[in-house]
Amino acid sequence: MHSTSTIVLNSESLKSNIDFIRSSIGPDVRLSSVVKGNAYGHGIEAFVPLVESCGVDHFSVFSADEAHRVHSVVSRDSTILIMGEVGEHGLEWVIENDIEFFVFDIERALAALTIARKLSKPAKIHIEVETGLNRTGFNKPGLKQLVELIKISDGYLVVEGLCTHYAGAESIANYVRVQNQIKKYNKFYQWLVSQGITPTLRHTACSAAAMAYPKTHMDLVRIGILQYGFWPSKEIFIDYLGKIRNKEKTDPLKRVISWTSYIMSIKEVRTGEFIGYGTSYLAQQNMSIAAVPVGYAHGYSRILSNQGRVLVNGRRVGVVGIVNMNMMMIDISDVPDVHKGMKVTLIGGKDETAISVASFGELSNQLNYELLTRLPHDIPRLIK
Repeated sequence: MHSTSTIVLNSESLKSNIDFIRSSIGPDVRLSSVVKGNAYGHGIEAFVPLVESCGVDHFSVFSADEAHRVHSVVSRDSTILIMGEVGEHGLEWVIENDIEFFVFDIERALAALTIARKLSKPAKIHIEVETGLNRTGFNKPGLKQLVELIKISDGYLVVEGLCTHYAGAESIANYVRVQNQIKKYNKFYQWLVSQGITPTLRHTACSAAAMAYPKTHMDLVRIGILQYGFWPSKEIFIDYLGKIRNKEKTDPLKRVISWTSYIMSIKEVRTGEFIGYGTSYLAQQNMSIAAVPVGYAHGYSRILSNQGRVLVNGRRVGVVGIVNMNMMMIDISDVPDVHKGMKVTLIGGKDETAISVASFGELSNQLNYELLTRLPHDIPRLIK
């Protein structure tokens, strides 16, 4: 069945990004590819084998359902780690399939121990500690309880990692808070070791922390947005540029994703006529406009009405009128040789005319993360 738009993933761009990340973290630090949020909109089933082909063998997800999707396409040698929700019903499948998971409260640890004993198979846990984000994680009293439970678990609770998450490492405004979190984490680790429990992996860094705070690299880094070719924030990119010594200060990241649709119909509009719903766009001159079969139901935000930009035949053109549920109108008055069926680039393109996800973010006040993860699962993902 013909889709109204297509997402293409560029394998060469991904390989280039992974090489850059590896050069930044060094050879001794393990790289975990974060593929939560449907691989940041890139599509788990399409993206995971692609990043495995780059030599990555560790994947982090948010929930058991995402772990199930990764498990269905991953090679047998790769590790899957759940950072968030498992649910009681999912826990048995997770332990049965050697999938690792965060433990951030005593209830989950008790449930894991019960199921591990029932299956006669150890649960592979990563202890999340509370260092200042105040979201999930053990404080000191809770950690003491957990240690007592681990000691009487007969080896059914295996501590694979000790982890935390930083409260906004992408902004210099959080510098002191992040530094305090690093200190707290290290104290938790030292205390745990003093109790006879040494986690296999220490890991705390997301993309932003991995780039801005080298001491957070530890044993493993959990890299999301960087591998897809986007900086966590402008601040992190500027910080990176300030650190490199070569004269040519260019962006080393390459966008993996491109998103295209096509012209569905073409119409002439006279001066003084309104375009689309309501009166948000008034034609100031005679115009040629085209309908594109993508709207907010497909992840193209309604906030981009009269603001969004797309590429047609190498020209950057504007979205005119209100973005509809399944359609938007674009101004093609100045595009040569335009015709029905012609490709329309929503994300992607080359050089100066390229439409970046960041440009959406600036127009719609959305984060890169938000726009990407809202791309519907049913848009076909192709590999280039």
